[in-house]
Amino acid sequence: MTEVESKMSAAEEEDDQSVSGSSDNEVVEEVVEESKVTFKELGIVDPLCEACEQLKWTKPSQIQRESIPLALQGKDIIGLAETGSGKTGAFALPILQNLLEHPQRLFALILTPTRELAFQISEQFEALGARIGVKCAVVVGGIDMMSQALTLAKKPHIIVATPGRLVDHLENTKGFHLKSLKYLVMDEADRILNMDFEVEVDKILRVIPQERRTYMFSATMTKKVQKLQRASLKDPVKVEVSTKYKTVDKLQQYYVFIPLKFKDVYLVHILNELAGNSFMVFCATCANAMRTALLLRNLGFHAIPLHGQMSQNKRLASLNKFRAKNRSILISTDVASRGLDIPHVDVVINFDIPTHSKDYIHRVGRTARAGRSGKAVTFVTQYDVELYQRIEHLIEKKLPEYRTQEEEVMVLNERVNEAQRFAKMELKEIEDKKKGGKRRKGDGDGDDDDTEGAMGVRKRLKPNRNNMKAKKNYKK
Repeated sequence: MTEVESKMSAAEEEDDQSVSGSSDNEVVEEVVEESKVTFKELGIVDPLCEACEQLKWTKPSQIQRESIPLALQGKDIIGLAETGSGKTGAFALPILQNLLEHPQRLFALILTPTRELAFQISEQFEALGARIGVKCAVVVGGIDMMSQALTLAKKPHIIVATPGRLVDHLENTKGFHLKSLKYLVMDEADRILNMDFEVEVDKILRVIPQERRTYMFSATMTKKVQKLQRASLKDPVKVEVSTKYKTVDKLQQYYVFIPLKFKDVYLVHILNELAGNSFMVFCATCANAMRTALLLRNLGFHAIPLHGQMSQNKRLASLNKFRAKNRSILISTDVASRGLDIPHVDVVINFDIPTHSKDYIHRVGRTARAGRSGKAVTFVTQYDVELYQRIEHLIEKKLPEYRTQEEEVMVLNERVNEAQRFAKMELKEIEDKKKGGKRRKGDGDGDDDDTEGAMGVRKRLKPNRNNMKAKKNYKK
């Protein structure tokens, strides 16, 4: 019997929690000498401090230093912090500590905008709570409702969910409710609201107890977030790590101005020039992410796509291959641009410029994390100038140009054109297969993304050694 479970048998079903009052939106401005502060000094108990050590969390980040003492006092919190700042630890540690003191099932609910972020948060909770037997359930779309219902019937301590699928279970899964919930966390709250989950969030707020602790974390404070804060938090303390939109100091940011028709050629040139690094390449649409992944595969690059039209298993498999460094290039839509901690991203390429300038902050936040340096290169075509100017205005920086030699780049043009033709054919093959329902054995259930199977026409593409610097034939 685990420590939590043994305590649960003795614990009362309801536990009183005193709420320390504070003025609405009180801003915390306490300055702490960060090198001297430890998790223990913030009030975290020994078993959780040891878990932090095992995760190589040597000292609390700024958001953790400011949030954890307030959370342990029982206050509602609005945390405004840039990506990669350690937000998950800022809410996970106080929740787990309170769970140790007042054990019960269905103790905390964490709402996230994307499936991938939900799995990542669950992994961190399980790692931090491994010694005390914490059980987590991930409730997201793309996974069988029945198996999730069975997991929920076992009453885990922590539920990490996307709003839509959680509402499905609250409305349709017999016996499942959150009437004894003690904690609600809304992570990436601005993104949850931007993805039109407002109706679902309202439904969830109506069926959970009024007497609870609520933490809301967001990279940006929008009008929608302020409205949600008024509806869901009581006398919250505002912890603001970064007051204006900015990118981290160790991030080297560049732009490259190119004609639209040569975007692919410049992408291949930069990938060659910076070979040996890990890349995230951001595309505006699922179709372009697929096309770009196929194009790069045809040219021998180890690229893998991640987008919303992939099944949940394939999305997780793509992420895991990239995390394990089996693939060095992740071609992603904005579904992966927020909250995911992939520590080894060296270079972010904005292949398609983001239409919302705030998304630029979150995209480039994938690199230069946790004190490491990184590069970000944004492609600007003749049609993107206004969007690019908005980004510069938002971050209050004039970015330097990424220097390229046009003659060097255009040497690749013929080979890239050939790869474009084959990528187009492969994309059509994949679409036809989906429409016709014809799948090779294992195609639908395997972990490989759709582009892994598109090998047929690639075999007809011979490498041109004169044009490629560092890449060999792609091996699956």
